[in-house]
Amino acid sequence: MKIGYIGLGAMGGALARRLLLSHSLRVLDLDRGAVAAFEKLGATAAASAADMASECDIIMMCLPRSANVRQALLGKDGLLEGLSAGKVVIDQTSGDPAETAAMAELLSQRGVMMLDAPVSGGIGGADAGTISIMVSGARAGYEDARQVLLSISPNVEYVSSRIGDAQALKLINNAMSAGCRLATLEASALGAKLGLPLSTVAEVLNRGPGRNKASKVMLPALLEGRPAAGSFALSLMLKDLNLATALGIKCGTPMPIAGVVRGLLQTGVNTLGDKALLEDTVCLIESMASTHIVNAQSAA
Repeated sequence: MKIGYIGLGAMGGALARRLLLSHSLRVLDLDRGAVAAFEKLGATAAASAADMASECDIIMMCLPRSANVRQALLGKDGLLEGLSAGKVVIDQTSGDPAETAAMAELLSQRGVMMLDAPVSGGIGGADAGTISIMVSGARAGYEDARQVLLSISPNVEYVSSRIGDAQALKLINNAMSAGCRLATLEASALGAKLGLPLSTVAEVLNRGPGRNKASKVMLPALLEGRPAAGSFALSLMLKDLNLATALGIKCGTPMPIAGVVRGLLQTGVNTLGDKALLEDTVCLIESMASTHIVNAQSAA
């Protein structure tokens, strides 16, 4: 079975490296440096998406947005030019479920099955092979691709046969994750203003019902002076919150808490710039509270 991977950024690159441990791989990215790095690891560079589609049985993608996936499929020398019946396209992008469903319908007219298989667990989880993979789409396509996905991580969950459901679940997950992160930072900023050391705040939070991944992972990282969110772009988390709240509007689900989180992320992008990282939400909350969360430790 021949496998291709498009999108070698922070997350896509980590997922593709896991695949390289057990599969030969054809790769493609706009960043020639990223492609060259994979060639050194033993991957083969594809001349174009169309060439990859004609050469591979399974083509996987992890791109910033659904618009990028559509371009990879339908643009000049795109996948659609090389795809044929029986092949499987797997979109690991945190994308728009409706957009993905529309692309899947287009591909089905050519006998090509499409799955959405976003991930949760961060780049560290991808590198370690412990990341969670959510999958939706035709069961037959899932069975064809299951062993490939398991070579990335044993934590593969088939969500449903309806394309886009896994991406919807990923958006729900990211809305909760962002909310927990900002709430934890807000609480830590309050502690700082009250003169409480972050070490004490973290210890108490993590012993009680308020503990969450942000309190367990982010706060210790702040205390140790290391990043906890890697190189994940703040604008991409904002994109996911935009999509999540739009889904709420579409199905009549009030999402006031997610709306506040979305607004804070938008404020962060507006004030910190498009290149800001999710990690920079620490600076955002510190600025809003006029305090330094970590420095409060010295006040103990």
